[in-house]
Amino acid sequence: MADLIARSLSVDEYDAFSTVFSDSFLEDWRKPAMQRYRDIFDPTLAIGVFDSAEMIGAAGRLEMGITLPGSTQCPLAAVTAVGVKPGHRRRGVLTSLMRAQLDALHRAGSPIAALFASEGAIYGRFGYGLASYETHLTLPRGATFLSTVEIDERRIREVDRKTAMEFVHRHYPVVAANRTGWLSRADRSWEIRMIDDRGERGDFGKTRFALHPDGYVIYRPKSNWTTRGPAYQLRVLELVASTPQSYAALWRYLLDFDLVAEVSWRKAAIDEPVLHLLADPRAADRRIVDGLWVRLVELDLALAARRYAAPVDVVLAVTDRFCPWNAGRWRLTADADGTANVARSEQPGQLALDVADLASAYLGGNTLAALARAGRVVELAPGALLPASRAFATEHAPHCQEGF
Repeated sequence: MADLIARSLSVDEYDAFSTVFSDSFLEDWRKPAMQRYRDIFDPTLAIGVFDSAEMIGAAGRLEMGITLPGSTQCPLAAVTAVGVKPGHRRRGVLTSLMRAQLDALHRAGSPIAALFASEGAIYGRFGYGLASYETHLTLPRGATFLSTVEIDERRIREVDRKTAMEFVHRHYPVVAANRTGWLSRADRSWEIRMIDDRGERGDFGKTRFALHPDGYVIYRPKSNWTTRGPAYQLRVLELVASTPQSYAALWRYLLDFDLVAEVSWRKAAIDEPVLHLLADPRAADRRIVDGLWVRLVELDLALAARRYAAPVDVVLAVTDRFCPWNAGRWRLTADADGTANVARSEQPGQLALDVADLASAYLGGNTLAALARAGRVVELAPGALLPASRAFATEHAPHCQEGF
């Protein structure tokens, strides 16, 4: 078997990179879609694995910012377009990609990486932990709200793309700054997110934009005529509101559409407030799926970057087989305002856990106490678990309403 070589790519290898990604998912439509990413994708941040001159595996990344618990901002390596060409599986290609990528992030001092996994069993062995969840949410047209729900009655208007982009560029960052898991966006990334090619949006129509003075919703309609009349679907792509009243108004706007049978959102938060607006909670059809998988690349930098919900002083005994620079005992202390200090410690460990389990609790999507009940966190010092678990907790579930 020929030796495989993993290395960073050059600018002129973008086409070969996109071909590997498209071929690995057996989807030809990804090739033209990948061309749209040229403006925001830097091939020199990507890794390729080569068998002689042939690129057989690839893993890219985007440089973004992410909101962490406590409304702090942190650089994020958003790992994307990971794939291995058919015919080259089970040769260690993915392991080589992850090794080279994490080593590069370590050299760069990147605190955290994150990705969306195509299969749930893949990335845990590289130290990624399931850190957030999302809901496939569907509501029927006309779903009734509780009589106590306050709705901002100011007009919601449909606008063209240009008008919408001018508004959302201003509005999104304000809301995103306080929502754990939401990402920063460069100007060009907005256009990439709103691709209107029919081959990439299935049977759904073009993107539509509705603005409220304190929020907006971006959605696509799907026409459907039955023998009983129209039964359209509305697919929400993004809903952003800065007040509870504007949030209720935007949902009321969607739910009261003529011709529509149901409204769906495949990236709703698991604690989406609309669930608490409904007079009949059973009106909501929900399916919870995994969201962001997080990797703590530089454990001390990552833990110090977020804020904590309660004071804590705990020594974590961390295992990390794939990134050994994180392994060992770390003392995490946080004061009343949530600011943390993280340093290596010679003291005995009080909680023992793998780096992937620490990553699972990092955004507040899972509690250390729940992981302990599953045997994934071990309390070495009696009384250490609950204070640490409370410190990592967050006031709302982490949520990332966009893919990358």
